[in-house]
Amino acid sequence: MTGTPLHAPQVEAYLSRLWDAPVAITGLARIPGGASRETWRFDAEVEGETRGLILRRDPGGSLIDTESETEFRAYQSAWGVLPVPRAIALERDGAELERPFIVMERIDGGEVASPFAADAYGPHGEALGTAFFTALGRLAAHDATASPLAQHLPTPAADAAWTGQLDYWEGVLDEDEIEPMPVVRAAIRRLRAEPPPPARRIGIVHGDYRTGNVMHDGAGGMLAMLDWEMAHIGDPLEDLGWALDPIWNHHAPGTVAGMTTRDRAIGHWEAASGMTVDPLALRWWSLFNSVKGRAIWTSSFREFVDGGRIDPVLGLSGWYVARRQDAIIARALEAWA
Repeated sequence: MTGTPLHAPQVEAYLSRLWDAPVAITGLARIPGGASRETWRFDAEVEGETRGLILRRDPGGSLIDTESETEFRAYQSAWGVLPVPRAIALERDGAELERPFIVMERIDGGEVASPFAADAYGPHGEALGTAFFTALGRLAAHDATASPLAQHLPTPAADAAWTGQLDYWEGVLDEDEIEPMPVVRAAIRRLRAEPPPPARRIGIVHGDYRTGNVMHDGAGGMLAMLDWEMAHIGDPLEDLGWALDPIWNHHAPGTVAGMTTRDRAIGHWEAASGMTVDPLALRWWSLFNSVKGRAIWTSSFREFVDGGRIDPVLGLSGWYVARRQDAIIARALEAWA
């Protein structure tokens, strides 16, 4: 189920009530792409001021199950730590818009790399890689204890950060598996047999820190990190392992994220985080992230086959991307042995 479309009068009614002033909406349009929440852009005119806004609304069905409040609290928590839009409003019950949603400020003038681009960043990949992995390091260094996200979600013990995440994503596979997946099941057995060392720090984990969620200016500058719906409190190495996964290399062998080399990426992260990467811990989190990716693509394909959704992104994720992820997992298991 994709749900009903969004109309300007609905948004006007909500914001007029929120701001206690008449609001006029112009340019309301859905931004294509994304397999979790609907994303809408528009301008809101209120008391002589025009504000560029983004609205993220829960769909009737999605690639992953998440909460609007988690994403909202994550934006609040990341504000001032790395570039993100300012969070404005959270509605848990949908109000005038029928389903839960969040509103945030819009950042204009940027672009997000296409997953089909062979050279997504041109000559600016190295500069963007520095900004991208440095920002992730700053997030790892941030004390999240009093953050809105930590008040909303549980904080795991340092030696248990891995178990909840692996349990969750294995559960997604169990629920959405359509055909046997021996490669990913072998990876799960290995991860459970050889758990990672305790986290050196517990902090905010974006959960989907990758090229497709970074807005850049086309000249090596990072404008915003988007899509925090999978954020949680955990081991910061989880984010680093996901960002380094070969699935995001934009068909640019020898790079991570199509930006820089693996060694330079880790160096930027270490310099900003104040931590030294434990190779054994990163190996564990890297394999885990490939398992997580395979679970997401599996859930995607289940939605495409049984959920009544015809978004080609879901079908492509469950076919081509899933097979590529299997190959990455197989290589990682071979290297581990």
